[in-house]
Amino acid sequence: MNRAGRTGLTLAAILAAGAGGYGAGQRDLALPAMSWLGVLPWLESAATPAASADPAQSGAVIYYRDPDGKPSYAAGPRKTDDGRDYLPVHASEDVSFEEAPPNTAAADAPGAAGANRILYYRNPMGLPDTSPVPKKDSMGMDYIPVYEGEEGDGDTVKVSLGKLQRTGVKSETVTKRVIAQPVRVPGTVQLDERRIAVVATRSEAFIEKVSEVTTGDRVVAGEPLVRVYSPEIAAAGAQYLTDLDITGRVAASGGGRQRLANLGVPADTIAEIERTRKPPLAITWTAPRDGIVLERNVVDGMKVASGDVLFRLADISTVWALVDVAERDLPLIAVGQPVTVRPRGFVDRPFTGKVAVIYPQVNRETRTTRVRVELANPDGILRPDMYVDAEIATGAEAPVTAVPTSAVIDSGSRQVVIVDRGEGRFEPRPVKLGRRGTDFVEIREGVSEGDSVVVTANFLIDAESNLKAALRGMTQDGQQEGQVQ
Repeated sequence: MNRAGRTGLTLAAILAAGAGGYGAGQRDLALPAMSWLGVLPWLESAATPAASADPAQSGAVIYYRDPDGKPSYAAGPRKTDDGRDYLPVHASEDVSFEEAPPNTAAADAPGAAGANRILYYRNPMGLPDTSPVPKKDSMGMDYIPVYEGEEGDGDTVKVSLGKLQRTGVKSETVTKRVIAQPVRVPGTVQLDERRIAVVATRSEAFIEKVSEVTTGDRVVAGEPLVRVYSPEIAAAGAQYLTDLDITGRVAASGGGRQRLANLGVPADTIAEIERTRKPPLAITWTAPRDGIVLERNVVDGMKVASGDVLFRLADISTVWALVDVAERDLPLIAVGQPVTVRPRGFVDRPFTGKVAVIYPQVNRETRTTRVRVELANPDGILRPDMYVDAEIATGAEAPVTAVPTSAVIDSGSRQVVIVDRGEGRFEPRPVKLGRRGTDFVEIREGVSEGDSVVVTANFLIDAESNLKAALRGMTQDGQQEGQVQ
């Protein structure tokens, strides 16, 4: 049938179907549900010459489908309710979400221009098993052909876009960033040793009167604390008076003033002796500095010996946090690094300071080294022996080439990242690692800024690369053996 005849036949069929539909509508008759669906396949078969059959229909029949396109299928031959046969679906016609491989027949045809040649067939389950001819595995699955050009160059792996989407492969660009890995350690608050003072006598004395200060009170420098009587101080004061001449100048051979100074008598008390020309009967001891009273060891009327501590004072405006750093983390710690300290009772009040001293010894039992952090404590919240948690910010301040931690495949002796070269091509590349941070790791060799690396599902590509290398090695060995034979 020529083209004009096919066109006329098509128009006639459409007009007939339309007239029938109109007539049925006028008589309130219901047409069969497949009226148009039955006509269209007939039109298609009538309009298409037998010589133009789809050459893509190849392979075994895998199932049968409804001829009207309904979602009805059968594993074997079957007929519709009106007696028509279900249409066979060949293997080449089935839906596939993979990239369509090149036509095998065309690839194998001699003299085909630009056609890829099948190198070998590999196991469909990923096992290191190849075959030079088509083959099925123990489960009846066909071996997958590997075409010339698909083996890539070197260690490059080519993955289809469908597989990339299913496995969730994602890539990120390599950038420069600051690598910081905080070292979190426990510790305690201690007093600054340089801000502790004691009030003590240098001779035997009797306590006449103690001021109304108790342990925990705040005192200021020069505030009276205790009044004492010391026979030795009184004797030194009398000697000092004899050393004074009529004009108030000290005689060349006098040693009374020096004795008073050696006994710890305050300078203003010595000046009072010079002014009044009377020996001191009692001496008032004052606070040597601002601070809080840590200890009060005297009461009215008691006797104290030389060297006894009457009061112990401490300035807590600046305190120390002594933290214990594990031996393995010591290389990361350096003097001057910023530290954030959080008291366990005031977790919402962080204190900031810097590493002041790294102690020179390692605790034999705990294998830790003590590190001192100086902290400002203007509100007095930090108290001696309070538990704290410290976070030491380690790492260099200069940005370095870094990738996400998930991008590195670390087997212990080998570190690899997967470089995304675009268009589904990936290259496993060995790298040399540097500092490790919380989310990123420094790369010293292997990749550079601007490269794209795989950060998720990279182990799948690495496994594919290893499989490919094994298959390539087996193929080469087989070729060499064939040449030797």
